[in-house]
Amino acid sequence: MTTRLLNYSRILVVDDEPDVLDTMESLLNMCEVVKARTFEEGKNLLESQHFDIAILDIMGVDGYGLLEIANRKNVIPIMLTAHALSPEDTIKSYNKGAAYYVPKEKMGEITTYLEDVLEAKEKGKNLWSRWLNRFASYYDEKFGRKWMVKDKEFWERMGYWE
Repeated sequence: MTTRLLNYSRILVVDDEPDVLDTMESLLNMCEVVKARTFEEGKNLLESQHFDIAILDIMGVDGYGLLEIANRKNVIPIMLTAHALSPEDTIKSYNKGAAYYVPKEKMGEITTYLEDVLEAKEKGKNLWSRWLNRFASYYDEKFGRKWMVKDKEFWERMGYWE
């Protein structure tokens, strides 16, 4: 996978797990990665420095609080989660302005997901335009094949309902 759009991006990663921070730094070696372990540290960095993208843990560091700040600062927010993984939290993340929602189990492919978002932005498309293609089978496995039925209207608006 080419990382043409991702090269030299400045990315803030906020997570309370040091191994996640180190893994992200390694995976995103074509970028400048700044790491934060707490909500306060992430908040201070978002408010005082420029970032292209912020990768935010939902649970350990109040990712939704940081999501609001990232949106105000025009930083592309990506939600990362292990414990809050659900179709409901996926929709909540979208509705609150997240550009993407990534299960921690899939963070090894973060460059692909970030490229999806940056390419969609460049082309003026919905930033989630490739999300279901990337995660439908994963969600089917996790939540059963009918996980979208409960929120059919949302998925229809997203163009994902057939």
